[in-house]
Amino acid sequence: MLEDLSQSSTSVSLLVAVVGLLVFHYFYSSLSSQEMRKEPPGPTRLPLLGNLLQVDLKRLDRSLFDLSKKYGPVFTVYFGLQKVVVLAGYRTVRQALVDHAEEFGDREVTPIFYDVNKGHGIIFSNGDSWKEMRRFALTALKHFGMGKRITEGIIIEECHYLIEELEQLEGKAFNNTQAISYAISNVLATLMFGKRYEYGDPVLQTLVDKDHEAVHLFGTASILIYNMFPWLGPFLQNWKDMMAIVRGNKEILKNIIADLKETLNPEMHRCFADLFLTRKINVEESEIKDSHYHDENLVSSVLDLLAAGTDTTASTLQWGLLFMAKYPHIQDQVQEELSRVVGSRQVRVEDRKNLPYTDAVIHEIQRMGNVSPTAIPHKTTQDVTFQGYFIKKGTTVFPLLTSVLYDESEWESPETFNPSHFLDKEGKFIRREAFLPFSAGRRVCLGESLAKMEIFLFFTSLLQRFRFTPAPGVTEEELDLSPVVGLAVSPAPHKLCAVSRE
Repeated sequence: MLEDLSQSSTSVSLLVAVVGLLVFHYFYSSLSSQEMRKEPPGPTRLPLLGNLLQVDLKRLDRSLFDLSKKYGPVFTVYFGLQKVVVLAGYRTVRQALVDHAEEFGDREVTPIFYDVNKGHGIIFSNGDSWKEMRRFALTALKHFGMGKRITEGIIIEECHYLIEELEQLEGKAFNNTQAISYAISNVLATLMFGKRYEYGDPVLQTLVDKDHEAVHLFGTASILIYNMFPWLGPFLQNWKDMMAIVRGNKEILKNIIADLKETLNPEMHRCFADLFLTRKINVEESEIKDSHYHDENLVSSVLDLLAAGTDTTASTLQWGLLFMAKYPHIQDQVQEELSRVVGSRQVRVEDRKNLPYTDAVIHEIQRMGNVSPTAIPHKTTQDVTFQGYFIKKGTTVFPLLTSVLYDESEWESPETFNPSHFLDKEGKFIRREAFLPFSAGRRVCLGESLAKMEIFLFFTSLLQRFRFTPAPGVTEEELDLSPVVGLAVSPAPHKLCAVSRE
């Protein structure tokens, strides 16, 4: 009997010891796991609203930049229930997008982005479809001379049309938004459809004007709220306006593509759409299943390239002319260099290396203009530990380009328009690693080389021919540099005079 009690006591003691060890292991593992899975810090959030009351949705990039100064280069905010990790500062953004390109390489397809393209196209897609469409787009654009002499010729021809348009104003004050946007869109239309449009053509006007309106709507507070609470869509006027714009522009593109189909010659490609349609025919004949070459991807890809390529480049040029009118002494130096180096002949891309001051001014326009301040949101493809913080797979990520282009540790006077940021002591042009207006990594702007060429040729051609000044009765000091924030950032509506230099 005593022996049985002794064995029972021993068994209980062993059981207690085992349970104790398991409990200790559980809590130790839990603590270790928490230590290893330390998430990025951030402001305290409210139920349902998250941190909405702590940010200015009209200048979200600036609000997030301010928060980064308190919480560090990797921090968390909540837009309603949606968790977002913000990356701030050049070193952090580059480390994530370049050194961890795979982990931070997906696109966050918000409800409004999905409404626009349904996961098709290039900008708002992921997975195999995105890889194939991006690969095809790069190949097609290079085939038609992106970054080469043939594209240079297309841009220079459009420069002449834009100059003619401005000459008709005879120095009177004008809003440069439409004329510049039509010119940039025509370069893309030539590549996409093999034709340019007169600036008065209703097709061009509708595509450009409605796209400009959509880009603005993307950045409105009501659309940001819709992304957090999609069920609100039918009750929000901006959402209904956005959907109407998208439907209208897609219908125009479908009609253009239908006309191209009727005259398609698979042996002679006139444009991007021809090349896509030929690839589509070849794939269908090979009976490949689940092909990405279908009409929805064609329409969405063309819409992506037209929208992204027009608004960002046009906004950059609008900023450029505004800065020249605002800082006439800088405009003087650009025009002096152009006159001395190029004279009255047409500027060519090859002249850029001999125009260091002009090149520096263009780079500073892009830095200060900051037309894509938060970039288009990314999403993590897998769990990742980054700078000591655990970020879960599928987390929305904002690479904050404002914090890169205005990084106090990278730029001597980040809040000032200062071309010397890109010049050495001898006045030679210098490249700066923190110059990332086109973002970086897997999702870097695929039209970067085209945009650079457009900005350089349009800017120099206009400065050769005109002097840009404020409208009558407005001084340089009174010119407003306030931005209008949307998917891209453009100057607030303003008027300038283009006074002929001849």
